[in-house]
Amino acid sequence: MPRFFLPPAAFEGVSAGDLVTIIGDDVRHISLSLRMRVGDGVTLCDGAGVEYDGTLVSLAPTAVEVEISAPRKSTREMPVKITLYQGLAKGDKMDTIIQKAVELGVSRIVPVTTARCIMKMGDNADKKIARWQKIANEAAGQCGRGILPEVAPPISFKEAVAAAKSDDLSLFCYEELGKTQSLSALLPESAPATLSLFVGPEGGFDPREADAAVEAGIKLCGLGPRILRTETASGYVLAAISFFYE
Repeated sequence: MPRFFLPPAAFEGVSAGDLVTIIGDDVRHISLSLRMRVGDGVTLCDGAGVEYDGTLVSLAPTAVEVEISAPRKSTREMPVKITLYQGLAKGDKMDTIIQKAVELGVSRIVPVTTARCIMKMGDNADKKIARWQKIANEAAGQCGRGILPEVAPPISFKEAVAAAKSDDLSLFCYEELGKTQSLSALLPESAPATLSLFVGPEGGFDPREADAAVEAGIKLCGLGPRILRTETASGYVLAAISFFYE
């Protein structure tokens, strides 16, 4: 069924059989793009892992009313909350990285400025973040996620390392195989509650950044014998983690 995310406040005080109202761009999408009618089924999500099956009971130009069933916890989330610290990539590569990372189960994406970043955020940083968040939201709806993964404002590499230290496991994807361990060797048998994943931009990480990560207790992780592009690496790791734990 089509899936729509609403603010948690939309579900406050409601129970099975109550009506929830959809407003905004989703109304046009329901009426014009999907051509839905009264009686059609939808799934509504609060963006925090709770979802409701529902039935359309009225459609108007500015609002759609849905009669909801009892809430249930989403079963489509990874057993580990993963934060992707992604080195800023140029062109539309960030779009692809964000879209695929969301499809593969990431919980949060943090763009990071690193020594070898070609892309600069510039004066349009807010617009870029808003566009990336929209891409994440659309990907979450398309693949049936129960949460809306956040695309955070960009931070420095130093700030990213400091933030990642608080997670149960932090992995730093690095191409120097002699200095790394395999992903299978670094993943514990039971899924950690939180995991941080560092992926570099075009050109990878500077060796000094790898040294700083090690000093902070972050594990250097190899991704096999082939060097992967920045737009491939996060998807590779997320798919492997999903296979390992799911």
